[in-house]
Amino acid sequence: MTRRVVLTGMGVRAPGGPSAKDFWNLLTSGQTATRRLSFFDPSPYRSQVAAAVDFDAELEGLSPRETRRMDRAAQFAVVCVRDAVADSGLEFAGTDPHRIGVSLGSAVAAATSLEREYLVLSDRGREWEVDPDYLSPHMFDHMVPSVMPAEVAWTVGAEGPVAMVSDGCTSGLDAVGYASQLIREGTVDVMIAGASDTPISPIVVACFDAIKATTPRNDDPEHASRPFDNTRNGFVLAEGAAMFVLEEYESARRRGADIYAEITGYATRLNAYHMTGLKPDGREMSEAITHALDQSRLDPTAVDYVNAHGSGTKQNDRHETAAFKRSLREHAYRVPVSSIKSMVGHSLGAIGSIEIAASALAIKHGVVPPTANLREPDPECDLDYVPLTAREQRLDTVLTVGSGFGGFQSAMVLRAQGRTAA
Repeated sequence: MTRRVVLTGMGVRAPGGPSAKDFWNLLTSGQTATRRLSFFDPSPYRSQVAAAVDFDAELEGLSPRETRRMDRAAQFAVVCVRDAVADSGLEFAGTDPHRIGVSLGSAVAAATSLEREYLVLSDRGREWEVDPDYLSPHMFDHMVPSVMPAEVAWTVGAEGPVAMVSDGCTSGLDAVGYASQLIREGTVDVMIAGASDTPISPIVVACFDAIKATTPRNDDPEHASRPFDNTRNGFVLAEGAAMFVLEEYESARRRGADIYAEITGYATRLNAYHMTGLKPDGREMSEAITHALDQSRLDPTAVDYVNAHGSGTKQNDRHETAAFKRSLREHAYRVPVSSIKSMVGHSLGAIGSIEIAASALAIKHGVVPPTANLREPDPECDLDYVPLTAREQRLDTVLTVGSGFGGFQSAMVLRAQGRTAA
């Protein structure tokens, strides 16, 4: 018998506030957290806007040793895990550690620390041969992405499967999808799952500048991210993290856990087409959506809200619109769709988990977050993209999707507390 998987705990660090509550308040207000880049002098770069997290490691309870050892992305992950565990109410000390696993996603891992340490070793790039006398004792922690899920596992005492998922911008969605599969097949009973990325660094900004993927709308940062708008011209780089406690449903029910949502379906596909290009018909994303719905035993008409990838690039938004029409058919014109990247930017590997958090909170509160800055719809993006203002609506089923460089296309279905298809 296939086991059911539910989300019982959540921790979020996203632009606009230091908690899941602040994150949700920002989304429902329709306000944006996109600002002029402040971590370093942005003047040499084409795109000078970003969405940063207001984060103080000491106030978050991290010790000086932890702060020095861990990259910013790992710090985000650990504090989010602590929140998620507390939120779940699960007594980890009373759970067999071999039945607890970790699945963490990230696109660029410790890129911030690696760049910082390289600048030290090379005297800010002046020296071709770096000086090992200045090598940080924690360089290994920054070089090996698997250190992040290990930090998370140590935080909760997990001794089951521990994995790092890094497949670009779908990492956060795929990490949670993989975690749900491990519970469903019976390998574990509890998974800590989610993603963290802190890519606001010169090297990452320069990389996206080179391919003109990020917006050059530097004169109006608050309105720079415009998914599905005819005037959109690229995404806003961001940072953030979201971590969850996932449990087998019957165990969660027996202990009286508060359940945000049930994960009833997940699928991922690859287009095997182009590193950054997308086919206009949206076939691969459509197939992922259809398979996720089939796993959930749901007809497309059951979907009450679609949390879109909605990056704000012309190519992605049109590709995604085509995928929704292909998979949801006529229902695509009736279901509300929105992009929270319009408010919190695009945190690469972390955004898929942050969007899962938004989807679960949308179910809990019965509110569809809006697509901010959508004032002039693209005629080719002709669905109900919930412009500007949040919408109150009962939500039983939410579809959240992701699209990433390399051709990755993923979809997940979340259902309201403990409900299954008839």
